[in-house]
Amino acid sequence: MENLKYKAFIVEETHEKTFVHTVGEACTDDLPQGDVLVRVRYSSLNYKDALSASGNRGVTRQYPHTPGIDAAGIVEHSRAKEFKPGDPVIVTSYDLGMNTPGGFGQYIRVPGDWVVPLPQNLSLEQSMILGTAGFTAAMSVERLISGVTPDQGPILVTGATGGVGSLACAILVKLGYSVDAVSGKPDDGFLKSLGVKEIISRKIFLEKTAPPVLKPRWAGVVDTVGGEILATAIKSTGSWGIVTCCGNVASPDLPINVFPFILRGVSLIGIDSQHCPMPLRQTLWKNLSAAWKPDQLENLCSRIGLDDLSPGIEKILKGQLRGRTLVDMG
Repeated sequence: MENLKYKAFIVEETHEKTFVHTVGEACTDDLPQGDVLVRVRYSSLNYKDALSASGNRGVTRQYPHTPGIDAAGIVEHSRAKEFKPGDPVIVTSYDLGMNTPGGFGQYIRVPGDWVVPLPQNLSLEQSMILGTAGFTAAMSVERLISGVTPDQGPILVTGATGGVGSLACAILVKLGYSVDAVSGKPDDGFLKSLGVKEIISRKIFLEKTAPPVLKPRWAGVVDTVGGEILATAIKSTGSWGIVTCCGNVASPDLPINVFPFILRGVSLIGIDSQHCPMPLRQTLWKNLSAAWKPDQLENLCSRIGLDDLSPGIEKILKGQLRGRTLVDMG
């Protein structure tokens, strides 16, 4: 097919451990082999994208590279029987944006089994306000509500102003749960607008961490940060509670003993959205387009273009962003 030229956000290593960002021109002939060529309409900015753009070799091995672990757009060409030109689709997870050119380019080419049809009642724009963060939140909620009902008590969400945290709050409130939140940012009304009942500062939350178990306060937890915060949340979870964890921005280490697990029956469940099986992936996207879709979804994001990505990356690395950042690919 025709070799198409397009705009892309490109990260290059100009000197050892020195990485620069440019918005330049790329060609579809240079994309990897794959079944489906997608014209990307929207993407979103995630912490993993910022790591890739900063030269983190644990995320991206080779440069030049175009990050973007999220993409939503229209099929341009397909060798997969499930898709045809003109189909609106979502691509997240797997290797997109890590070592495969990602959604910060106006085209991507990927294997057919990475592609999800856009559900009804969800626009391409809305799908990327959700993106990997919303999908991870949905995975966390799905595991939590399998064993915890709203009448058992409130749910705690940590890192609540971030993408995963804020969407988890919104989804849980939509499903009838009472939600409390831990945040390191001053409250300016954002979490209250999501329906959060109590907002606990990170400093106060971590004042009591030494005892092996703490007073039970929550029926379940959605943790997005790891480390001491996750350990304290586990210690504060009631009998037969469920705690999900999906992040390690605070620390990958978990300073805890076994007492919450053997004295209260607390379950700790890891969330891996990157390798989620496709049947569950499709089910969760359908949930996000219907009963789990936050009422105030558009209010959860800021909007930027390709030329605004570099300052956005700097902000997300400094922990200065809240909610979601939608990238309009123009």
